[in-house]
Amino acid sequence: MADLDKITLDIIENALRNTRHEMDAVLFRSAMSPVIREQHDGFPMICDPQGRMVVGQFGSYIAGFIQQWRRGIAEGDVFLVSDPYSCRGAISHINDWMVLLPIFYDGELVGWGSQFGHTVDVGGPVSGSLPTDATTIFGEGMRIPPVKLFDRGKLNEDVLDLILTNTRVPVMNYFDLMAIVAACRTADKRVRELCDRFGKRTYLAACEALLDRTYRAMSALIEKNLPTEPVSFEDYVDDDGRGNGPFKMKLTIWREGNVGYFDWTGTDPQAPGPINFLLNEEMFKMFIGVYLIMVFDPQILFNDGFYPLLRVKIPEGSLLQPRFPAALGCRTHALARLFDVLGGALGRQAPELSTAAGYGTSPYLLYNGYDENGEFFHLMEITYGGIPGRPLGDGMDAHSWWPLFENIPTEYLESYYPITVLEYGSLPDSGGAGYHRGGNGVHKVYRFEVDGEIAVHDDRERSQPWGILGGLPGQSSSKLLVRADGKAEPLPSKISQVAVRKGDILIYRTAGGGGWRDPLDRPVEWVLKDVRNGLVSREKAARDYGVIIVEKDGRLAVDQQRTESERARKKRERGDVPIFTFGPEPEPIGVVREWRSTRALTQSDEPAHV
Repeated sequence: MADLDKITLDIIENALRNTRHEMDAVLFRSAMSPVIREQHDGFPMICDPQGRMVVGQFGSYIAGFIQQWRRGIAEGDVFLVSDPYSCRGAISHINDWMVLLPIFYDGELVGWGSQFGHTVDVGGPVSGSLPTDATTIFGEGMRIPPVKLFDRGKLNEDVLDLILTNTRVPVMNYFDLMAIVAACRTADKRVRELCDRFGKRTYLAACEALLDRTYRAMSALIEKNLPTEPVSFEDYVDDDGRGNGPFKMKLTIWREGNVGYFDWTGTDPQAPGPINFLLNEEMFKMFIGVYLIMVFDPQILFNDGFYPLLRVKIPEGSLLQPRFPAALGCRTHALARLFDVLGGALGRQAPELSTAAGYGTSPYLLYNGYDENGEFFHLMEITYGGIPGRPLGDGMDAHSWWPLFENIPTEYLESYYPITVLEYGSLPDSGGAGYHRGGNGVHKVYRFEVDGEIAVHDDRERSQPWGILGGLPGQSSSKLLVRADGKAEPLPSKISQVAVRKGDILIYRTAGGGGWRDPLDRPVEWVLKDVRNGLVSREKAARDYGVIIVEKDGRLAVDQQRTESERARKKRERGDVPIFTFGPEPEPIGVVREWRSTRALTQSDEPAHV
């Protein structure tokens, strides 16, 4: 290994961190679709020659690609894949187009640049390629197995034509794809510059050192924060869009020395509908690392260095490891709920350091049709919800669970699509009460300006995000379609191909986050401020916080005497608070009702404790 001093290592580390953000900047400024350009649904990565992620966000999947690819890797090659089953779940539904670019220096492979982004349509029976009633992946759209998009620098135009012919928005997808490629070329350029500056051997030694440093840091976190005896936690995805649910996700964790074990035994079998999540083991390891790092030591660099410290078991045929050709298009509900389950399991050990549950999904609105000029349009917007109450403070209102996602500006929506946003803000009272309250969900009201078709993807309609240490659950989600003639139609949380007419209005509300710790201990001035800001109503302040707010001299104020009496009464009648506070468990429906009644699960509920 080349000599490597700490200054050089820090320079290379920060150069790679900056390159990772530069890749995002290139992508977001070059892509055409709002879901990438505005909402930032794209994830970059820079890896070492073996495919281990040195900097990035989602964890490396390249090692699996290297093992399976048999047709050679040369300088100038660019690979493309969108089929989850061809890459072991490295991408988890067919709308994500993933590009992999090998980085060569002096004829030697020194790393990989990779990025994937959500393309808004990849064919299939439903615009947007995310049908809520699909039963197999064949009913969702076009699958792209690993192919060479560029072969030794030359664009494979036949492959490109084949791909773009099978989408409703070929121009948009072309620019999105080339923007993803451009982001990967940014990684290629910056890595080669580092090799020019420091030498190839020093650069490779720095990659190894950064991986090793994360290994050592995570080893300490595991020993400090994971229990030595198995602890379990379970939560549910409401339904699968086909009248079946709820689907249990159960995780058991423990450690042996500095090695952490994460066992999904007890998770329900795969769903008939498209909520299945083909969970890539390396990706889940990164999720574990992200959670531990963000909660306990945010200065640790995200990379694959700690992967040898984790052992993961995901039962085949379960919701998180479905058998081909299970449908996967709505997998974001299980993906987001995974973080709630992980947080709940870790909360068994140290609830005072853990968060409550967030809105626990990725709400979508899709709208398509033909505008006033006869041009086809397709809009996909990701909405957000309430972030859970945390040890450090209140949950954020109407915020993304993934930190780098953003909303689509209303001006953008109304400029490029026949839609008007009538209202947009946080939903008062939807966050769970707590010493640190859960964040409020989103309240958004759309008016459709041309006839078309919409789809809704959401969850937490039949369940609530739980609270912790006495914090109360967040409010559930709801969708209401108000026709131009005034007739109101409640919509389920997952539905496709709903015809809308010009003038119809959709009231779209997402779930709030759960509260952290006892709401009766929340400082009264904090509650008063929330009421004055329109985040909490006076009724909720009295009911959940025991804070009586009255109008005094034209201004809201706390009635201190009544508040002290009310809080004392509530504490006396309530008694001790539980570690977790759940809302009502949804009643089983469809095939899940049969599973529950016969207990005919495909795997044991007991984890294999080594």
